[in-house]
Amino acid sequence: MAHPHGMPIWYELLTTDQDAAQEFYAKVVGWTIAKPEMGPPGIDYRICSAGEAMVGGIMKMPDGAPMPPLWAIYFGVNNVDSATEKATGLGAAVHMPPMDIPEVGRFSFLADPQGCVFYVMRALSDEPSQAFMDGMKAPPGHVVWNELTTPDQEAAVGFYSDLLGLKQDGAMPMGDLGDYKFWFAGEERIGAVMKTPPGGGSGWQVYFSVDDIDAAHKRLQAAGGKALYGPSEIPGGSYTIVCQDPQGARFGLVGPRRS
Repeated sequence: MAHPHGMPIWYELLTTDQDAAQEFYAKVVGWTIAKPEMGPPGIDYRICSAGEAMVGGIMKMPDGAPMPPLWAIYFGVNNVDSATEKATGLGAAVHMPPMDIPEVGRFSFLADPQGCVFYVMRALSDEPSQAFMDGMKAPPGHVVWNELTTPDQEAAVGFYSDLLGLKQDGAMPMGDLGDYKFWFAGEERIGAVMKTPPGGGSGWQVYFSVDDIDAAHKRLQAAGGKALYGPSEIPGGSYTIVCQDPQGARFGLVGPRRS
């Protein structure tokens, strides 16, 4: 997966029930989900595809994991070992040290100084990742936005700038919550960072593209998920819903209102 340093290149659902999650996301997002023919030995890993494009994976959380079910982002880096060492110097914690996935690449699993988890990865393939796409160009099923909610916005901006080269440029005022600050990897806007609202949780949240927000809302409810916020109109005329799957993982949906 060819990529600029700091670009999201893969997404992974860590869940307590793979079978239930597979059924849920196939219905709500419209993915084809299957085990790869040449998956890691001894690991039940399921690949989520939007059409022919692979978007992410679903794996079972280890027993006793110190975190709830969640969607995690893999950020591409030039060198996993150097990035991991630099992250620890910037105050990050290492949940999984650098290791290889045969025929896939090398990765590590980290938590930033505010405790928000993410992966860094260097893939072996030169093919560009299609997991994240610009929201104006993305067909349904792709990630179109990466949002970090954090208790220390300025510290987060500094950390990810130093580690991944993310550039903060532009913002949208959000009243008492301060500014919703946009992030770029190279020239591409990939998401934003905001302050954790009172009573809210911190962490990365990903948003999947859908073809019709109201139809997706109905699919979400029918499949046992929850709409925590929305549908709400966002700049550009699309609508978004902040959601929670039946196992408790949060994610977002983005799409037009066609009805």
